Amino acid sequence: MFRGTITAIITPFKKGGSIDEDALRRLVSFQEDNGVDAIVPCGSTGESATLSFDEHVRVVEIAVDQAKRIKVIAGAGSNSTSEAIHLSKSAEKAGADGILSISPYYNKPTQEGIFRHYEAISSSIKIPLIVYNIPGRTASNITSDTTLRLAELPGLAGIKEASGDLDQVQRIINGRPKGFAVLSGDDPLTYQMMRMGGDGTISVASNCVPDRVSRMVSMCASGAVDGAAKIHAELVPLFGALFCETNPIPIKYVMSRMGFGSGALRLPLTELTEKNRTSVDGVLKNIGL
Repeated sequence: MFRGTITAIITPFKKGGSIDEDALRRLVSFQEDNGVDAIVPCGSTGESATLSFDEHVRVVEIAVDQAKRIKVIAGAGSNSTSEAIHLSKSAEKAGADGILSISPYYNKPTQEGIFRHYEAISSSIKIPLIVYNIPGRTASNITSDTTLRLAELPGLAGIKEASGDLDQVQRIINGRPKGFAVLSGDDPLTYQMMRMGGDGTISVASNCVPDRVSRMVSMCASGAVDGAAKIHAELVPLFGALFCETNPIPIKYVMSRMGFGSGALRLPLTELTEKNRTSVDGVLKNIGL
């Protein structure tokens, strides 16, 4: 089962907009050396929406090649089931340990449509699949009933839950079969979700503070909740700063300051505003980053 701290890594770009392979490799090693359990290349934090198919596959290949001790869970979602299957098969061929697949966006499928979408993907590959529920980006919610129905499918390893509905999360935790992971998809809620019985996080913040997020998650898992609560409290200002504009705009700025890429984004995403750069810089200074 996938659990613990999983970083949704950025895709570093050079100033001209091409993939910065050196920075990407250093980022994978940085994550590995600082305690994370897995990485997700080509998620929404990795700007998958503006990567070409060939770039998408290449980023996954680089991550797989560079990772020596951690798992690689490739982002492979689409609002077209056939395209999601194509991406998933490509990730499997590249050597990924699993895939993360966002619920179909824009189409607004019914719950039955969502179920059949994932059923089709999981039956097309042999590696595990993690469902990604984020209604704020997809315009539809995967209900707890649908999640628990999906959890019974062979190959469904878990869900990245970013609905923000903790009652829904608790219903999934209470009703899931053994081995089905419930992972936080929202950094500010990771501590609370783990206290509820969750298994870890797929985190944006762990791009820049992998050691601290990993310690917090490990402490929660071992029952050292006071220590985990202290780290969570220290990181709350960072969580706020990283979502002051659309993800991954702020985290790419932070990672560029740490030497991982130029901070360049692809349109329609634009660079962090000067006002928010000043605010983010203040938070980084206060937490000693």
